[in-house]
Amino acid sequence: MKQRYLGLLVGVCTFTASLLMWWHQGIIPWDQLRLSALLNQPETADNLTTHISELTVSALKDHQTERAIIHKDPETAGTITRIPQLMVSALKDHQTDRAIIHEEPETADTITRIHGSKHLMVSAFKDHRRSGAIRVISIIKWQDLQELYCVLCVHNSASTKGDGALSQCVSSKAQVEIHSDHFGFPYGTSDIFCTNPSSVEATHVSISTDPNATQSLKYLPIQNKEIKKTFNYNFTVCISTLFGEYNNALQFVQAIEVYKLIGIQRLVIYNNSCGPDVEKVLKHYSKEGTLEVVPWPIDKFLKPSYGWLTTLSPGDLHYYGQITALNECIYRNMYQSRYLLLNDIDEIIMPYKHKSLGDLMDTLQKQHSYAGVFTIETHVFPKTQSDDSGRFSLPEWKSVPGVNILQHIYREPIRKGFFNPSKMIINPRRVEQTSVHSTLRQSGPVINVPYDVCRVIHVRTPEQPHLRKEQLYEDKKLWEFEEKLIPNINHALNESGLLLKSATGP
Repeated sequence: MKQRYLGLLVGVCTFTASLLMWWHQGIIPWDQLRLSALLNQPETADNLTTHISELTVSALKDHQTERAIIHKDPETAGTITRIPQLMVSALKDHQTDRAIIHEEPETADTITRIHGSKHLMVSAFKDHRRSGAIRVISIIKWQDLQELYCVLCVHNSASTKGDGALSQCVSSKAQVEIHSDHFGFPYGTSDIFCTNPSSVEATHVSISTDPNATQSLKYLPIQNKEIKKTFNYNFTVCISTLFGEYNNALQFVQAIEVYKLIGIQRLVIYNNSCGPDVEKVLKHYSKEGTLEVVPWPIDKFLKPSYGWLTTLSPGDLHYYGQITALNECIYRNMYQSRYLLLNDIDEIIMPYKHKSLGDLMDTLQKQHSYAGVFTIETHVFPKTQSDDSGRFSLPEWKSVPGVNILQHIYREPIRKGFFNPSKMIINPRRVEQTSVHSTLRQSGPVINVPYDVCRVIHVRTPEQPHLRKEQLYEDKKLWEFEEKLIPNINHALNESGLLLKSATGP
């Protein structure tokens, strides 16, 4: 009897070893067998989605390189993202209706590949200025544009099954408007318009090259469905495309605290990547409620450029999608904020004849009641020239990475005959499209604000490095905020965990 059991055990071990060897050699598609077994189990749609996602990625790991899993290949990254939704769609015909739960249209992803194309869609908004058409902020490969379709659906929140499914989906031909400022890069910011009458009732939209592919799509919620006359904020700053492991924490904190003192209530930043210290700062201001961080994984889909000129910084898209982010920020805050400031992370739009941005805009709007765009001249404060007194060379800031803007009080003169970039304060309800330094489509006049009334303080590498300190203008505007500014900066740095314990006390 013992010999019989021993022989059976040896046989089982041998068979198991053979199976493992055949699987390793690719003879048996083990993941497919496991998936077949799962499909025959009475599991919920939730578990099915989870298992399918794991099995698919596992198969990729066995037969491809680990690099593909890290999403270095943008096409592979898109495929891995879409597999769970496609699988659930296929299962829906053979499983219960509960499987529809995981065709969740509300996605945390801020960038989604348009089905059947190389294009990308970001977010969708109802534009009441264009008879209620749905505007989908997109990134289009403009030399490879094929016919696109809108798929508009209704979110059935009153479903008796409680699944919140999409229903009454209708397809129609899309209208595409590619923004003029793409600077010669293959991809450019675009608006896709959906004008089907169903858009009046639609709650979600997707874009596809196939008008019949409604089940395999990712849907975007349609925002700005109602016009609002009152706003949560008076002033919001849109800071586009943080990338390249940016870690200039000190300047970032100083700029935010200055902005808060002159009337800014909220900032929105599009974060692709940042350094560990800036990450701590982002978390602090997000927790405080001052900052909204929008994930911006553009490099998962395209090879973005680090600059604006294709010959110096080649890539698929201008400056990590800066223009797309600025346009998205306008529509995101259309009915949230009275005014928006469009500037970079190292810039401050500073009133020089008014105590606050509110006072400034009250004056400007009285002078130009029909204007919705105000351009502000940029002035460079070279970080190579510092105040000799050392007044703001504070020891507690020595360990914080970044530029101390309070030390740089010398600004370069404006060069005649050279392009001097400007940044903007806008009424978002008056702007349809924007570039970086000017709007592309707006209603009402554009007002160039005199630099002695308001200017952009931009502490950066010099544009005129040949100038000596005595050839620069002394500008101590930021010093006027010293009494409140210094303790506010220290508080923010301390809350972010960036001040040394010896500097903050026991």
